[in-house]
Amino acid sequence: MSGTIDTENVAAEPTAPVIGAPHQPSDVVGAAEAAFAEGLTYVGETPDGPLMELNMGPQHPSTHGVLRLVLRVEGEVVRHSDPDIGYLHTGFEKDFERVTYHQGVPWTDRMDYLSPPGNNLGYCLAVEKLLGETVPVRAQRLRVIMCELARIGSHLIWVGTHALDLGAQSAFLYAWRDRERILEINELVSGVRMMTSFIRVGGLMADVPAEFDAYLRSFLSDFGARCDEYEDMLTANPLWIDRTRGLGAISADEAIDWGMTGPSLRGSGVNYDVRRQVPYSGYDDYDFEVPLGTTGDVYDRYLVRIREMRQSLRIVQQAFERLEPGPVVIDNRKVVLPPRHELDTSMEAVIHHFKLVTEGFRPPAGEVYQATESPRGELGFYIVSDASNKPYRVKVRAPSFNLVAAIPRLTVGHLVADTVAILGSLDFVLGDVDR
Repeated sequence: MSGTIDTENVAAEPTAPVIGAPHQPSDVVGAAEAAFAEGLTYVGETPDGPLMELNMGPQHPSTHGVLRLVLRVEGEVVRHSDPDIGYLHTGFEKDFERVTYHQGVPWTDRMDYLSPPGNNLGYCLAVEKLLGETVPVRAQRLRVIMCELARIGSHLIWVGTHALDLGAQSAFLYAWRDRERILEINELVSGVRMMTSFIRVGGLMADVPAEFDAYLRSFLSDFGARCDEYEDMLTANPLWIDRTRGLGAISADEAIDWGMTGPSLRGSGVNYDVRRQVPYSGYDDYDFEVPLGTTGDVYDRYLVRIREMRQSLRIVQQAFERLEPGPVVIDNRKVVLPPRHELDTSMEAVIHHFKLVTEGFRPPAGEVYQATESPRGELGFYIVSDASNKPYRVKVRAPSFNLVAAIPRLTVGHLVADTVAILGSLDFVLGDVDR
């Protein structure tokens, strides 16, 4: 299958760790006192020995955000895992419903804060579907470029922090170096490094400046070699393989049942990518592969994301080569602000400007669902319009929520140290969960 990852020739499958016989305390009181001294809570005994309750997070660096895991462990082996969410409690979905459609764009930046343009795109596509509008070709190309750069930047953060979790410090410094170049492009086109709000309903905030071409050409010219560096450091590294292969494995059928999407699903060999299955923004015109794993373990999820960065680079290159002059917003003055130069000569333009700024626009009544492929999986916006200037209902299908839900399935039976590797391999974002 095209894009399938073959891990058989990288290294031999490591043998499973040998767990010693369960510790048998002489008495319950002694076990409880020993647990208390170590900051643990004694929660009873099983036929094989005692279980201890261990809190991991919500301020633990390896939980990648304010996630709390309540682990019940037998020695170093996890026997029960309970994710406790809600510490971020942003309430974005209700925030969307109290502001106009245009004013909702900045909220999307802050949901999955590692891929703001991708969130902008999903929301704006849903609103544009309500309006029955299609943005110009140049705007579509630039949207794809910015979203694929954001995907690369998100995967860079992931590979750096995931490697740091497992003791590989150099990869983190390399990833931060490369992501900085993407943030510079964000700042160039929008004035902001992260929460760009660059993609707007009806097109873009503005066209890219003249310097954009040089910045992007420089990135395209050498990022492929940077990907080689990450693979040189990690892919065939025996220590990396030993800490990742065989851990947190999940079959294709189970991954589907748990609602997993994105690289975590494709690591189990499921060929599902929204950009392929339900194309948007012209993705059906681009030539790229969908990398797949075979066993669905931590190592496969790593390989999928490394390969995805290379494929995103291909997409950006194609979109850049096809970029032609043209408008970057739709020609509908009842939806987008009129050009600034018209405000000096046209009373109609002034009226449209005033109405849009103070009241926004009013889509026809109806409901839509728009899915996009975020770095974490299928990101879907379900919007209900009652023909007013604010959404009646906004519901977000966030990929991170399902990934967090699958944590008990993936971690039980593994060591506590391996739980860190499994969590990192899922690449969830808590702003994407507590919305």
